[in-house]
Amino acid sequence: MAVAGETQPDIIVVGAGILGISTAFSLQQKGHSVLVLDRKGPAAEASRGNAGAFAFSEIIPLATPGMMRKAPGWLLDPLGPLSIPPRYAMNIAPWMLRFWMACRPERVEESINAQIELMAHSKHALLPFLKKTGTGSMLRRDGNLQVYESRAEFEATLPYWDAREKCAIPFEHVHGSYAISEYQPGLDERFVSATFTPEWYSISDPLEYVLTIAEVFRNRGGRIEVAEVVDLSPSLDGVNVDCVGGQSFNAAKVIICAGAWSHKLARKLGDRIPLETERGYNTTLPTAEFDLRTQITFGGHGFVISKLSTGIRVGGAVELGGLTAPPNYRRADALLAKAKLFLPDLDTEGGTQWMGFRPSLPDTLPVIGPSKQTNDVVYAFGHGHLGLTQAAGTASLVTELVDGEKPSINLQPFRANRF
Repeated sequence: MAVAGETQPDIIVVGAGILGISTAFSLQQKGHSVLVLDRKGPAAEASRGNAGAFAFSEIIPLATPGMMRKAPGWLLDPLGPLSIPPRYAMNIAPWMLRFWMACRPERVEESINAQIELMAHSKHALLPFLKKTGTGSMLRRDGNLQVYESRAEFEATLPYWDAREKCAIPFEHVHGSYAISEYQPGLDERFVSATFTPEWYSISDPLEYVLTIAEVFRNRGGRIEVAEVVDLSPSLDGVNVDCVGGQSFNAAKVIICAGAWSHKLARKLGDRIPLETERGYNTTLPTAEFDLRTQITFGGHGFVISKLSTGIRVGGAVELGGLTAPPNYRRADALLAKAKLFLPDLDTEGGTQWMGFRPSLPDTLPVIGPSKQTNDVVYAFGHGHLGLTQAAGTASLVTELVDGEKPSINLQPFRANRF
């Protein structure tokens, strides 16, 4: 049971990453008493090591016909942009089948349309959220530069830039090393074209951002406890939540924002959600001397380079390898070697390596909505690479659901039973 003397919360949020903490704060702002439970504490998993981007222009799903053409070649390289360890191939086969089905043109169009709505809502929600949490000074507006090594690589992306143009997302294509250097000096001359997206925001440091919001939440009466949730069940007075060690809690509503572990809790309620784990790797370099003017995306190699207040972060790629295998830091080494090749003046010595678990669904859309068993449990997970980007928007949508309000966007594409 909860500790004697502590009031029972209205709502329990499971997960203290950027999604969980943002949701807890949003609910608190509407007058709810909120308890956050996390097995390690705030920003202890994927939220501490992401690239720090609010990538509102990224409306294109990972599952596309183009991805299916690239994937076989990538999979042949164990250190390439997409990797599946052989021991995990059978485990992930059902997810890959759903991913392949999501690559059909009609499914891609459905996913893009859903992302357009969620991205627009999330962008609209961000600045008010930053103001309320006192984190506005952490926002940067340096844009993003996607670079291409050949004209063919660039032209293959044009249909997706056309889709962005229809959504009034501003961007500029540039060609030739001189024009590219106007946006980012020091890039190797192998890059013949690039696209600059000016409204691609970033945060000065994602770990500091989450910890600051968590502190504001606590200072306003919110509770955060380190406890690993292992079971939950509907009851006459809400939802019972059981944790490792026998500790239990009860609340009228429970929000599941537990990232890559969320589907295990959803299964307790009979919701079988095909969430997989993208193991992402990065290295944060201590130097800030390199003149990195914008985040750079090397799409053909599946990684980005970001400038944070704590250094320069080189990371990305996708390793579909589950939650239990030890990190393969050769993948981080491979990204760093490419970064040095592409930016010869970048000092790649003395970095700190990291691996985190991104929660990924086959169609690239998160789950936002109630469990099929009870409306007292609401899911908000599976954002993949876009957790930071969509956190404020998702938090406001969850709050609307909890308060019985009509959601600001159509949540049908994000329903838990769509699979």
